[in-house]
Amino acid sequence: MTAAPASVIFDLDGTLVDTAPLCAAIINEMLCERGSSKVVDESSARAFLTNGGAQLISGLLGSDGGQIGADLARFRTLYSARRTPSDSLYPGVAKGLRALTERGVQLAICSNKPQSLCDSIVSDLALSDHCPIVVGSLAGVPLKPAPDLALIALAKLGAAPEDCLYVGDSEVDRQTAASVGIPFLFVTYGYAEPGAPINALARFDHFDQVVHFVLQRQEPSFARRQIAR
Repeated sequence: MTAAPASVIFDLDGTLVDTAPLCAAIINEMLCERGSSKVVDESSARAFLTNGGAQLISGLLGSDGGQIGADLARFRTLYSARRTPSDSLYPGVAKGLRALTERGVQLAICSNKPQSLCDSIVSDLALSDHCPIVVGSLAGVPLKPAPDLALIALAKLGAAPEDCLYVGDSEVDRQTAASVGIPFLFVTYGYAEPGAPINALARFDHFDQVVHFVLQRQEPSFARRQIAR
């Protein structure tokens, strides 16, 4: 019988939340500040979100961009001043995370987004009770797909790779999970290209399917813990 996971690490953008509308709005504000008539839509933002902040900024601003460091800093300043809309959560996420924690599964978030922005999103969307461990990008720590951030999340969970699952929406997430030895679950509704050939233990079109999969695997170990009490 396959070992049941005691912990799950989630990517943030494209897995739990869709921040493309918010990012597009911020880019449009930056374009307006520069007197540009260009307008960015949500689908354009989604195409760049998997690639990290620098590529998002340079790709969406295009010829209206300046020095990438300054542009990225301005983007993050505007981002930090905005609340994350409640409808940014993908369908089923709030209910699903609650169901997982109620069944004894420990949850963490691991993202390349700066720690302060991750914390703001989790707070705005009231996810802290279910995902108390949030690991965002930190100074001097390599970004995903390097294993460093995922290893920090594992350490905070007190979990071994074989007792964990990693849920994400991109090849970056798959590589991150592989670099740490965590089985990978791929969600198709995120920012990856439709039909992307991303290898995974399982693939899901909706978040509630992820929850069902985890709980099915969790049931034996959960029952044993209840009996032992």
